[in-house]
Amino acid sequence: MEKIPMTAGGHAALEDELKRRQQVERPRIIEAISEARAHGDLSENAEYHAAKEQQALNEGRIAELEDKLSRAEIIDVARLTGDTVMFGATVKLIDEDTEEERVWQIVGDMEADAKAGRISISSPMARALIGKKLGTSVEVVTPKGARSYEIADVRFA
Repeated sequence: MEKIPMTAGGHAALEDELKRRQQVERPRIIEAISEARAHGDLSENAEYHAAKEQQALNEGRIAELEDKLSRAEIIDVARLTGDTVMFGATVKLIDEDTEEERVWQIVGDMEADAKAGRISISSPMARALIGKKLGTSVEVVTPKGARSYEIADVRFA
C-alpha cells in the first residue's frame, strides 16, 4: 500500500472534513431522504433523487478520505531543518525577470491549495524545487512558459 506524504495540518484538515461528513452531512442527507419518501411516489420525486445523489457523493468522499487517511505518512515539518528544499518546506522565490516574490509551501496532493500558498509535491513547480539549495536559480516550465526563479529563503515551520 503506497504511503501518502502529508503535513500534520493537512492530516488534521482531512480528519475534520471526514468527521463533518460522517456526523453532520450523513444524518442531514438521511433526514432529507426520509422527508422526500414521505411525499409519496418516488419515481417522480425530484427531492428524493437529489437527496440520493447527495448521499452517493457524500459516501464516495467519505470512502476517499478514509482511504487517504489510512495511508497517510505524516511528516512533522517542525522537525526539518536546513537550506535544501524538501517536502514541507516554505520557499520564497524571486522571479528573475520581474523581481516578483512568491511564497509556496510544498505539501501533499490532498492538501494543496494554490490560493493559500500550498502547492502539491507532484506539481511542476515543486518537482523543479525539490533538492535545490538556498540561493540557487531554478527554471520552471509553467503553463505561461519557462520562468527562472531564485530561491531566496527556505523555512520549515
